Amino acid sequence: MHRFEANALPYDYTASIECLETPLKPLHGGGIILNPELNMGLKGWQAFGDAKIEQRELAGNKFVAVHARNHPTDSISQKLYLQQETLYSFSAWIQVSEGNEAVAAVFKTGTGFKHGGAVVAESKCWSMLKGGFTSDATGPAELYFESKNTSIEIWVDSISLQPFTTEEWASHQDQSIKKVRKAKVRIQAIDKQGNPLSNATITIQQNKPGFPIGCAINKNILKNTPYQKWFTSRFTVTTFEDEMKWYSTEVSPGHEDYTSADALLSFAKQHNIAVRGHNVLWDDPKCQPGWLYSLSPAELSSAVHKRIVSVMSRYRGQLIAWDVVNENLHFSFFESKLGDQATPNFYRLAHAVDWSVPLFLNEYNTIEDSRDWAATPAKYLQKLRQIQGLTRNAKMGIGLESHFGTPNLAYMRASLDTLGATGLPIWLTELDVLSGPNQAKYLEQILMEAYSHPKVDGIVIWAAWKPQGCYRMCLTDNNFNNLATGNVVDNLLRQWQSRAVSGLTDTRGFFEATLFHGDYEINITHPSSSAHSFVVVSTNASLQSPLTFQVSV
Repeated sequence: MHRFEANALPYDYTASIECLETPLKPLHGGGIILNPELNMGLKGWQAFGDAKIEQRELAGNKFVAVHARNHPTDSISQKLYLQQETLYSFSAWIQVSEGNEAVAAVFKTGTGFKHGGAVVAESKCWSMLKGGFTSDATGPAELYFESKNTSIEIWVDSISLQPFTTEEWASHQDQSIKKVRKAKVRIQAIDKQGNPLSNATITIQQNKPGFPIGCAINKNILKNTPYQKWFTSRFTVTTFEDEMKWYSTEVSPGHEDYTSADALLSFAKQHNIAVRGHNVLWDDPKCQPGWLYSLSPAELSSAVHKRIVSVMSRYRGQLIAWDVVNENLHFSFFESKLGDQATPNFYRLAHAVDWSVPLFLNEYNTIEDSRDWAATPAKYLQKLRQIQGLTRNAKMGIGLESHFGTPNLAYMRASLDTLGATGLPIWLTELDVLSGPNQAKYLEQILMEAYSHPKVDGIVIWAAWKPQGCYRMCLTDNNFNNLATGNVVDNLLRQWQSRAVSGLTDTRGFFEATLFHGDYEINITHPSSSAHSFVVVSTNASLQSPLTFQVSV
């Protein structure tokens, strides 16, 4: 596939998650927004709905204030002209007059409403809203803001809307992959006296990729050799679809059965495949062991304590991560019975039981759907801070389920930017795409966006095979021949690995190569000495200067 790079406008991956006294400058100089910093009065802006708007100034900073709001959509607006099949990166700085409230950006177009993103805005400081959308038609549009609380004023400043062509968007991915997924390696061959050896033959072979890409499995793999061969030849990490969940390990109270989870873990270890622990607790009321519903709050608290200690101590030291609480932004089964501090308390206990690996909050629609106000990046960060307030020393991780329909790549990238500003590890934990004619195409787009994003640390595809079909997306048929989705995965896995490299050292004994992060075996031969080989284990660091190895031959 031809990827366009010449003179592409760069993308700004930065995002702020701090509430600041003064907003930062608009990204991309405001892009196509007229008067983005409100320094020219209200030029380009008008009231939307019944609102009243005015320019104000605080500490030398000019902004627009929206007041006298009677409806959620009463705000400011600017008329725009959008281009079809163009990706738009949006950002703005928002403040509210009191308390803290969710404020969203919406684009009214000829084909419907595009939700650009939302932020939980505060009073007395400015919060950054970062989002985006893809325009599916050329024509006029109107940007406005929305907040369900009509009693508050909405203040807006530093607005930006930057268009990118699909070719420019792809070039950002290519440039990011070169920067964050590859490193330049320099090998110098020397003799026993330390003198450089020219014309030594160097061969480099990748043993294992550095970036973890995996797929969920279930107990069907244990007695199915074709499934095992297909899976182990591709993936370096896995998650058990159901076998570690509470409703699988304790069907009746006090009778724990980890047989299936133990067997799957043994299989993964045998094939050197890392495992994510999934999940300790699930906040969805429909996804509990049946006997849990009749317990009193005190009995439930005791059962939860026992569950956390049991599963996490059993597998401590054998996993790379834990999804401690699943879908906590959409559901509140445990909070409804144990109080608002239930989740932070779960993480505090989880950290006490297994402090060795990151503890993830696992959620859906945070990067998939800009219309889901319950799980926006801002809401996710709000919950994360609540947990961190009680478990300050715990290693936390950001788990994004990634159950996609039609992907909104601009929103996905912006959301990853925002979450990435935490500095915490980010994984796409259950990636799949709804069945449809574009399923494989969308899967490729999402995988490319995730892999190329500088803040993403790993991906697990949610396609555990069952004879009756997978959860939403399979990669193979029942004979383990690839479907179109499986071909997408295979093509990308090949694209993201280094082919065998060979060459001769120069007059100073050096040989250079640019390689994807990973583990490599390097062989050096020279007529004056015996062959020599060694293994290089990647640091997965993004290096500005070459990684240099000096080898005595």
